[in-house]
Amino acid sequence: MGEAIAFYTLSALILLFAILVISVRNTVHSVLFLVANFLFVAALYVLLGAQFLAMIQVLVYAGGIVVLYLFVVMLVKLKQPETHRDPQRRSRLGLALALAVLAEFVVIALYGFVTPAPAGAARPTDAALAVHNVQEIGWALYTDFLVPFEVASILLLVAMIGAIVLARRGM
Repeated sequence: MGEAIAFYTLSALILLFAILVISVRNTVHSVLFLVANFLFVAALYVLLGAQFLAMIQVLVYAGGIVVLYLFVVMLVKLKQPETHRDPQRRSRLGLALALAVLAEFVVIALYGFVTPAPAGAARPTDAALAVHNVQEIGWALYTDFLVPFEVASILLLVAMIGAIVLARRGM
């Protein structure tokens, strides 16, 4: 009963901080709410028995990614109004590429629902999962979740390139 209360409390706090991330006007406050959100997600991982994921969540996301966001917020001058319209901007091409990526996501999701699970695939017990948590995560990442893992890495790469372009434009 206590674990259920802790789970629902953490889930409610994660949702609250996610709403605050997108609703506050100050970008620095938004990044701080994002840090709190990542820390509560790490606490949820600890509650679910995935200590390795909790540690990675704190180190990679609450540490590295948020520092990257703060650098972008500090480098990009967000207070200046947009006075320049780029004549070489390709809005239709961007929209077409975004729709293509969305179509790929839909195909990947449909393929995941249509493809049946292997008949002889035995899942490890909770005791085996506790002992080989890191190995199980590695197998899951590079077998079942390879495509979403690569899509997430491509999205992070695109975000990093966008941040560099925006930061260089202000110089």
